[in-house]
Amino acid sequence: MTFDLYGFGPALAAGALMTIKLALSALALGLVLGLLGALAKTSSHKPLQWLGDAYSTIVRGVPELLWVLLIYFGTVNAMRAIGEWIGYPQLELSPFAAGTIALGLCFGSYATEVFRGAILAIPKGHREAGLALGMSKGRILWRLVLPQMWRIALPGLGNLFMILMKDTALVSVIGLGEIMRNAQIAVSVSKKPFTFFLVAALIYLSLTIIAMIGLHFLEKRASRGFVRASR
Repeated sequence: MTFDLYGFGPALAAGALMTIKLALSALALGLVLGLLGALAKTSSHKPLQWLGDAYSTIVRGVPELLWVLLIYFGTVNAMRAIGEWIGYPQLELSPFAAGTIALGLCFGSYATEVFRGAILAIPKGHREAGLALGMSKGRILWRLVLPQMWRIALPGLGNLFMILMKDTALVSVIGLGEIMRNAQIAVSVSKKPFTFFLVAALIYLSLTIIAMIGLHFLEKRASRGFVRASR
């Protein structure tokens, strides 16, 4: 069985590439926010704990689609004011930037809890051993906590990335030319909704399979030392 893509094949390929760029950009931002949120929630300082709790609670309590719309349309006046101040009144936040911020913000809020659970799973004796050896808190975090946290958190982060990959479709509402946006344009021209939405589904499925293979490799690599030590 073959599909007639009515000349929209290159547009769908470009949409797939845009989806990958958006997902990876949001992932990078989300990992940073998630790690900072987890460190804040596990901190001994109450203000940092409150800040981490507020971030994860507020962001997770609002649907991702609303964050996309709020960040894109809510920054119009602010960006315009900044543009007028620097002499560029047409300054605005691009759909790609808005999508990256919104999805990264949402990914980070869930990653906060994954990282937090991973940090709490590390035995306290490891930190105490580092202090006994004269290591600073920063060095203990970098050399002892983060490597172990990464191994524990990786499966959960992988699941979140699968969700993030599909959530990129939400950015189509603000005009970003990713898979769903280009598929919708193709449907409006060709009047073949089943064909193009099926192709879009197959593209998402292919990207998910590739991501699963990559995550499997990362999990295997992160567990190498642990596996050898347990034998």
